[in-house]
Amino acid sequence: MAEVQAIKKPDTIKLIAHLLEIRFSKQMSLVWGIGLNLALRISDLLAIKFVDIKDDRLRIKETKTGKHANIPLNDKAISLIKQIRDEHPEHIYLFQSYRCKQSKYAIPRPLTRRAVAYAFSMVGDEIKVNLGTHSMRKTRGYFLYQSTKDIGRVMKMLRHASAGVTLRYIGITQDDVDKDFIDLEI
Repeated sequence: MAEVQAIKKPDTIKLIAHLLEIRFSKQMSLVWGIGLNLALRISDLLAIKFVDIKDDRLRIKETKTGKHANIPLNDKAISLIKQIRDEHPEHIYLFQSYRCKQSKYAIPRPLTRRAVAYAFSMVGDEIKVNLGTHSMRKTRGYFLYQSTKDIGRVMKMLRHASAGVTLRYIGITQDDVDKDFIDLEI
């Protein structure tokens, strides 16, 4: 399996959102949109409950690291979350599985990582990119790095311990570094 990529073109980001909505569901498109803005691992993104969101901040304990994340929500994330809340006021999870409606007594559950990975993979195949659940996190990191060139900020946002890991994670290659040397003249 090929490593998933950061999406580096804004038009491709929009195309992915559109294809997820028309090929799968509006909910899958919302996973993409909110995931891009929160830069969480998919397990943490899907586990978000509405009670985790207070005063335009998301407060969770990350599953993989056990670290507490206290993330301010930007206007786009707030808007998308409000849209979900307005359409599904009875939901417990931000991305609650609709299969829970099939049984009156079913315990509410979030979408599965597997369902999201499948949808992303199919859309990625269609547009010829290696798209996966980590693509949202990688894309956010890539765009932050491109706008700031501050790897420390990207590391902090992604909660990484090493600059080398972060650069590799967001897809910054030696060609990108070489281009920066050529483009920046002092």
